[in-house]
Amino acid sequence: MRGLAILALAAAGAGWGVGFPLGKLALAEMPASQMVLLRFALAAVLAAPFALASREARALFRSWPALAAGAFYGLGFLMQFEGLARVRITLAALLVGAMPALIAVCARLMGERLNRLVWAGVALATAGAALIAGRPEGAGSPLGIALSVGSLFVFLGWLIALKRAPAGPTPLAVPAVTIVVAALTILPVALVLHGPPKLDVSPLAWAGVAGQGLFSTLLATAAWQYGATRVGSATAGVFINIEPLLGATLGVLLFGDRLTLGLAAGGAMILIGSLVVVLGERAAGAAGLAHDAPATPA
Repeated sequence: MRGLAILALAAAGAGWGVGFPLGKLALAEMPASQMVLLRFALAAVLAAPFALASREARALFRSWPALAAGAFYGLGFLMQFEGLARVRITLAALLVGAMPALIAVCARLMGERLNRLVWAGVALATAGAALIAGRPEGAGSPLGIALSVGSLFVFLGWLIALKRAPAGPTPLAVPAVTIVVAALTILPVALVLHGPPKLDVSPLAWAGVAGQGLFSTLLATAAWQYGATRVGSATAGVFINIEPLLGATLGVLLFGDRLTLGLAAGGAMILIGSLVVVLGERAAGAAGLAHDAPATPA
């Protein structure tokens, strides 16, 4: 069971990672908000049967944490891809590597105890993100960087709300409801920003949208929900880093992004810092178990 959860988390990270280059294919021919709307509309059509399959599943639409999780999820992707439209794939992908550090800070604010190793990792990852944002070296505009960074905090809201959402009757119920609510949240924002989506685009752009809808939205969301509920948060956090690694690699190999010294150094600091955070969380968890364990007779 644990092995299957690990595979699911890896698949989620990979699915989100390929979303960056797939998004760039569609962004060449349509505004970001329209692309995100089409991506989630496709995923919502496929997810709807699981969200409406039973009375228990439909009851999730009356749960405020589940509704908030879906809204944050949709708005996070809107901000992320509005940012991607203004920066290179490599920069946008590497900034995602700061998520484990943000999760650690949030955990501390919510009362969890963190050790020095965790805070060292947070500091290193934060410094890496600041290096990338402060020295983009032609990799993007200030607005694009601000949107990319801001989306991370919105995704943090998604993770917090998701923890408070009730368990669904099936493994696909909660991710399906999340996707449907996200699509409904994106719809009015996209219409206000750019009007109805463009449908007369090339097959390549449609391939980008379809790939995002299937792999980077439906499958990635379901895989993350399945895996994250079956392993500890520290273990799950490791797999977030698949997204920036894969996204940045594809950006350099397929889209001609220039991997500058600043981007490489900042990305390395984010990834190493995130790994340190995970190791620190594991050490803290082990210490807590040892502290709480009953004494054994000599």
